[in-house]
Amino acid sequence: MSAGNALLRAAGAVPAAALVSGGLIGGYATARATGVRPLGGAVLAAAGAAAAHRWWHRGGPGTTAALGGLYVLGFGLSHPLAKKIGAWPSVLAVTAVNAAANAALVDRAGR
Repeated sequence: MSAGNALLRAAGAVPAAALVSGGLIGGYATARATGVRPLGGAVLAAAGAAAAHRWWHRGGPGTTAALGGLYVLGFGLSHPLAKKIGAWPSVLAVTAVNAAANAALVDRAGR
């Protein structure tokens, strides 16, 4: 078994809501703590890729497109929203929306 396959299998055991939360919060925290925005982007992208794998297998292409769009939109909207309510509140707000959508569409029991 390759390391990539093992990583994907492990990601499948993690709820999608946790993956997107880790990506949005972890990406911002990494960029802020290190001062290296591309490193934060790498965290965001890695978590997004793991979540996309889960979306595809649990919800199919439509769910993947919708939740992928929401994830990218959340990241994009967090920047102007931060100017109005502050950086951390903005990140937490877009994370809450993403986590709720993932919980409802992918993680709920019976899916």
